[in-house]
Amino acid sequence: MAMNDTAIHKSTEDQLIQQAFDDLLNDYLNSNHRRKVELITKAFHFANQAHAGAKRRSGELYIMHPLAVARIVCREMGLGSTSICSALLHDVVEDTEYTVEDINNMFGPKIAQIVDGLTKISGGIFGEQASAQAENFRKLLLTMSDDIRVILIKIADRLHNMRTLGSMLPAKQFKIAGETLYLYAPMAHRLGLFSIKTELEDLSFKYEHPEEYDFIKQKLKSTEKDRQALYDHFAAPVLEKLNAMGLTYEMRARVKSVYSIWCKMQSKGVTFEEIYDLFAVRIIFDPLPGIDEKNLCWDIYSAITDIYRIRPDRIRDWVSRPKANGYQALHLTVMGPDGQWIEIQIRSRRMDEIAEKGFAAHWKYKENNIEEDTELDKWLQTITEILESPDPNALDFLNTIKLNLFSSEIFVFTPKGDIKTLPQGATALDFAYALHTSLGNSCIGAKVNHKLVPLSHPLTSGDQVEILTSRSQTPQPEWLNFVTTAKARTKIDAVLKKYRKEMAKQGETRVVALLEQSEVDAGIPNQDKLALYFGFAKREEFFFAVGKNEIALPDNVKKILKEKTDNVLFKYVKQALGVGNKNPKPEEKAVPIEKPVFDKTKPYTLKEEAFERNYVIAECCKPIPGDDAFGFINDDNTVIVHKQSCPIGLRLKSSFGERILTTEWSSHKNASFEATLEIKGIDSIGILNEITRTISDDFSVNIQRLLIEAKDGVFDGKIKMYVHDVEDIQKMCVALSKIKNVKAVGRVAD
Repeated sequence: MAMNDTAIHKSTEDQLIQQAFDDLLNDYLNSNHRRKVELITKAFHFANQAHAGAKRRSGELYIMHPLAVARIVCREMGLGSTSICSALLHDVVEDTEYTVEDINNMFGPKIAQIVDGLTKISGGIFGEQASAQAENFRKLLLTMSDDIRVILIKIADRLHNMRTLGSMLPAKQFKIAGETLYLYAPMAHRLGLFSIKTELEDLSFKYEHPEEYDFIKQKLKSTEKDRQALYDHFAAPVLEKLNAMGLTYEMRARVKSVYSIWCKMQSKGVTFEEIYDLFAVRIIFDPLPGIDEKNLCWDIYSAITDIYRIRPDRIRDWVSRPKANGYQALHLTVMGPDGQWIEIQIRSRRMDEIAEKGFAAHWKYKENNIEEDTELDKWLQTITEILESPDPNALDFLNTIKLNLFSSEIFVFTPKGDIKTLPQGATALDFAYALHTSLGNSCIGAKVNHKLVPLSHPLTSGDQVEILTSRSQTPQPEWLNFVTTAKARTKIDAVLKKYRKEMAKQGETRVVALLEQSEVDAGIPNQDKLALYFGFAKREEFFFAVGKNEIALPDNVKKILKEKTDNVLFKYVKQALGVGNKNPKPEEKAVPIEKPVFDKTKPYTLKEEAFERNYVIAECCKPIPGDDAFGFINDDNTVIVHKQSCPIGLRLKSSFGERILTTEWSSHKNASFEATLEIKGIDSIGILNEITRTISDDFSVNIQRLLIEAKDGVFDGKIKMYVHDVEDIQKMCVALSKIKNVKAVGRVAD
């Protein structure tokens, strides 16, 4: 490049950077935060100089990324100068020679603390190993409980990465999209960032299922005019009524996200055309002086139900009792003038801002001393309690936290009438631990609505629960099977580990005493030999069994330790090491197996002739040729093929990104794969015969299992069969749907 061209190129880049910074400043000046333009400008210049010359994989200047993250933090989360500066500086310590101390000296302790928190959890929540992933997540939550802005900026960072994911390799796209759907989207939801959560889900879905994403987008576009006509017809009398009330408000239709439509299609087994609640009507009003916001919500509710017939089972009052993420609104469903059920969400301007911007909006209103003690504060307190528990197993910890992230809430009363919020599916034992650890540890049962129930009894909203305790009760291992909250699981685990440690210590003392009494060396080699003799691969498990008196130790172990290993001892050595039945001869040397090499820049071809040699079908989701799928490289270098939508596959993508392969199916005409069809319709004579004849005669398919039940004039059945690919299934669904009285046919998970 000529000198003059280089100067022009540099000038263009500088203009792009300056324009992006000007856009950020405009957003900040349009907010109602205190004006700290100088501090933000200083942070921008510092970051720009630190990242000078660096570029992203897409070829874009690196500084554009922190600028974009800062803009999300300001514009879409409503945060102020501290967060904006931290966002601008979030990669400086990780990617340049500057340290946290440098940030502290130039921008003060608060911004330095947030940047430090972001640096500690850098590279995404997940590391190369599963335990490292969970440990990083634990670090993230520790910093989060210290300053919530760390996680808010991290979510903004992930959102911008998702918006620019197109420049990544496909395998990397799967890892990042899976990770986003697994943790970042539920975290955004839990923090009340509704619009960001929706965008994260849609972007993840776009990269994981591009064809389904495009199909639903196209369908939404083609049905837009019909939806608008439906809304206009519904809205006319409502607008008239609200205007007569003298309200300042806005009313609009909000269309469901692509991802939520797809989820509903999957969970209900329906087509796009069968989803009737594609949009909801939202009414956002400005408060009237002297009238409580809650009362205004109910006044609008009353005005709407004067016009349209309400569906009583679909009223959701989150005005009186906000969700755990602070969400407040009144939801109702009414029968519209065109005979369709329409959901309406009623919110004040403040409620709407909290719904869209979540915790950031809480801060804004906290300055006015509104809603000091939010449910979210309590949730953060729970997280802190879990983090402070002794040595939680990393992966178990991740799963228990995730349990709480995904849960919806129920509200349960104490005997005195206090309300406790618990996740959906929580049991009486969860409630005991929610009240106090000592109550949980000594719990023997409960009274729910004055009736005696066991510890495992699942609670529902509105239950009044009294916990029954006994001084002699202690947590049992089976308790882990019927608790759902992270707090209860962690507390039970802690007691069980302590008990196991104490028993093992007693066992070790007895084993050492026995060895010394038998006049043999009491060191670890002899302890291991003794453990193997009694069938334990691990010394600690042997000690625990001895401590619990499950093993009767002999008076003298000298004879046992001298026995040749080709007797009992060798049997256990073989079990412990996984050795086969054949005795290998000492002179035989194992031939090293050459590990296959995977090129992650290209799709891995799933060949028919190499089925069960170059890949294996995952039992959890059983993909067949034609399904959207990906490969997971197992410990023994076998490629396990999962569906893109498989929940276990989702966890693998999140936890083991470096083992993920993009895949493509070769033509499969001979190999057969399991698939299950669900079929529903009106019961009539001969219909079963016609269904089986269509499958067997027209498609020459081998039916493995057929289960059909008829009740009250309708039938519902599942047919398990062997097919070659997705095309077979599609053709079969079309043929079966043409049979008279068959109303719905679709593929389901077995």
